[in-house]
Formats: sequence, structure tokens, C-alpha cells
Amino acid sequence: MPQLLVRKVDEDLVARLKRRAARAGRSAEAEHRLILEDALRPGKPSFAERARRHREALRGRVHSD
Repeated sequence: MPQLLVRKVDEDLVARLKRRAARAGRSAEAEHRLILEDALRPGKPSFAERARRHREALRGRVHSD
């Protein structure tokens, strides 16, 4: 199976990845794979599409501070 090497990753980002993985009971490598799979899943709506749907769902509602 191919491997992926990501260079020059900010230390804070790596620390957050490790904390997220630990909360889920996974290794950082497994968490990284899940993030990539989720981001690149075929048929997943783009951020812009998800934002449009969210705005549409909230249209007409009154929001307070």
C-alpha cells in the first residue's frame, strides 16, 4: 500500500491531531487517514454547498447575541 509523507507541518497542528486521535482512542496515523478519507469522499458536498444549505435552513429565523 502506498505511503504519504507530509512535510513542514506546524507543531501545533500535529499536537491537535494527536489530541483529537487520543480522544477518539485512535493513533495519530489512523486519525489522519480518517480525516483524509472524509475530506476526499466521492459525492461529498463542497464547503460552499454545505454553507449554502446551512444558510437556507436558517433563513427567516431571528437570532440573538
